[in-house]
Amino acid sequence: MIQKNLTLFLKGAAMGAANVVPGVSGGTIAFITGIYNRFINALKSFDLQAIKMLFSFKIKELLQHIDAAFLIPLFLGVGVSLITLGKALNYLFDFYPILVWSYFFGLILASVFSLGKEVKKWNIFSCFWGLSGVVLAIILGLLKPASESTALVYLMICGIAAMSSMILPGLSGSFVLILLGNYKLIMLEAIPNVELKIIIPVALGAIVGFVVLSRVISFLLKKAENHTMMTLTGFILGSLFIIWPWKQAIYLKDESGKLLLKKGEKIVEAYSRYTPSFNDTTTYIAILLIILGFATVLTIDLLAKKSKE
Repeated sequence: MIQKNLTLFLKGAAMGAANVVPGVSGGTIAFITGIYNRFINALKSFDLQAIKMLFSFKIKELLQHIDAAFLIPLFLGVGVSLITLGKALNYLFDFYPILVWSYFFGLILASVFSLGKEVKKWNIFSCFWGLSGVVLAIILGLLKPASESTALVYLMICGIAAMSSMILPGLSGSFVLILLGNYKLIMLEAIPNVELKIIIPVALGAIVGFVVLSRVISFLLKKAENHTMMTLTGFILGSLFIIWPWKQAIYLKDESGKLLLKKGEKIVEAYSRYTPSFNDTTTYIAILLIILGFATVLTIDLLAKKSKE
């Protein structure tokens, strides 16, 4: 029992880590570790029946209904990972951005193969859906990030976006938070420092997100599994453009060319991507980290297969 809970805790920690990382999906980690279907079913169990059990004080039946034995250790792992990794990434992104993005690039690249193997039929229609996923990811990558906001409703919308990473393999909640302008505020500041005035509205949005999205994705997987999986695979492939390690931030300026600041910090308008120099030692370290990230996902994938056997 202890070993089982520890395994779920570690898988939750991996999902939490993925949720902190822009371009990486907690849903992908759930998928490749073999817990995705159980995770979706557990989220779907938060329904009217669960509410009736709660108000009838049928706690034991409620815990069984929502699969608490599975969700509690899993979400504990997610929470611990969000707090600890958020602080670490805040530091690493400041001093080693290329190396951090390189490891993430390897993770995503391997995830393309992991999810691609789940596509049962390859034909012109599935390829169309896959290409649609690629195009959607690239369009998102070219969008201009919004400005940071602490408005209550906006934070709830961010919570829905963050939860999407948990539910949808291939869709990064953290990347969507970057587009919404609140990635640093929520993932690297509020959660690691337990700032409740930010966390509570985000959490409320996340609850709405998993109640609604868990049902939507479950319906799609039941009615159009092949097309859904192909679209998600294409989305992951397209997200490689988003997290390309070698990119330079372009900051927002006024008409006179002076940098605009918000709370004393420069505002990112877009990113300019470039080809790395092979005369730089950092490039080779980055390539090794890409390989390490790729190997990490393949190892998790192999462990997941063994656990099913």
